[in-house]
Amino acid sequence: MRLSRYFMPILRDDPKEAEIVSHKLMLRAGMIRQEAAGSYSWLPMGFRVLKKIEQIVREEQDRAGAIEVLMPTIQSADLWRKSGRYDAYGKEMLRIKDRGDRDMLFGPTNEEMITDIFRAGVQSYKDVPRNLYHIQWKFRDEVRPRFGVMRGREFLMKDAYSFDLTREAGQHSYNKMFVSYLKTFARMGLKAVPMRAETGPIGGKDSHEFLILAETGESEVFFDKGFHDMDWGAFEIDYDNVEAVAKVVDEFTSKYAATSEMHDAADYEKRVPTDRRVTGRGIEVGHIFFFGTKYSEPLGCQVQGPDGKMVVLQSGSYGIGVSRLVGGIIEASHDKDGIIWPESVAPFDIGLINIKTGDADADAACEKIYAGLTAKGKDVLYDDRSQPGGAKFATMDLIGLPWQVIIGPRGLKDGVAEIKNRKTGARENVALDKVVERLAG
Repeated sequence: MRLSRYFMPILRDDPKEAEIVSHKLMLRAGMIRQEAAGSYSWLPMGFRVLKKIEQIVREEQDRAGAIEVLMPTIQSADLWRKSGRYDAYGKEMLRIKDRGDRDMLFGPTNEEMITDIFRAGVQSYKDVPRNLYHIQWKFRDEVRPRFGVMRGREFLMKDAYSFDLTREAGQHSYNKMFVSYLKTFARMGLKAVPMRAETGPIGGKDSHEFLILAETGESEVFFDKGFHDMDWGAFEIDYDNVEAVAKVVDEFTSKYAATSEMHDAADYEKRVPTDRRVTGRGIEVGHIFFFGTKYSEPLGCQVQGPDGKMVVLQSGSYGIGVSRLVGGIIEASHDKDGIIWPESVAPFDIGLINIKTGDADADAACEKIYAGLTAKGKDVLYDDRSQPGGAKFATMDLIGLPWQVIIGPRGLKDGVAEIKNRKTGARENVALDKVVERLAG
């Protein structure tokens, strides 16, 4: 993509309405535009990141055996009345009426709808276990939407829902999602610490939230620094192996980790030596729940068991904040100059900077490298604008692409391009005919 033809409305200064780093940088880098309080349009640069995160989430859900569906954003209030949550959910739920004066709502979550869908499509114990998920926009009317996409009213979420015949089978479904989340976040360059959590308005018995460390996190966290030494995603796992999956969960829950709401100071001091205690702030990027028959029972989700008797199904739900992760990754990975994207979610792989656009030799070298990298499957953002070199460097550092290739008259005299790693700041001179091999080999 040539930057001269791209839509990326860069801001020079921090917007006054932005309070935290990710909100400032997303606005400055032209990733989003606010349309209403807590509601944003995703501009091309932000949308590319959003889709990459969504795809990683999808691939790891599929790998864990979940099956993708798509449910509507607008739901009937009738199902929520059956579960008892229509009035209990509070003002965060946006309640509306259609032209037939029927009570509807903009879904904040989908436990009721998916349970009703599954109830209508399942008959026998042979039809379980199943885990259905979708990636869909939600709406929660936050009393004070702030911090950009970190606490918006409209947001993109992956929510999965498991259905099992027994409590033990349900625990395995819960464990599979736990492990899948570890691998999902690791692919994004994150170590999201799993912490036992309150169930909140979802309800249920077991619950863990996954938090990434960031100074601007909403929750104070306390955990064993031994988490940093654990294998977060490189391990292979057979999701059908109940013992192997449970072992990973046991390993990650054996160490102390708690938010301030669940923190037990005495237990923390007892279990964690002083030199291994870590306190900081965390951003929630995922939350999993096991709630048994909380929704299956009132909605009549049951099957005929092996003995011919009807069995109410056991369920759980599993959420990942896809749009929130865009802000969360920035909060965890930035410096004074801008964003530092992990390679797996970067909007482009490489930024190609032509210091002297209009110079025949510089233009020719850039065109050749641009064509070569593109042919190798690399996403390249080519800054071919007629702007000073300093402005181009500042733009590339702001948007945080993992690699920069810098072409200028001085380097051309020596037959080299400068390659910069955005994360480390390391620079190296590479022969012009070796640049493509160096970055795409």
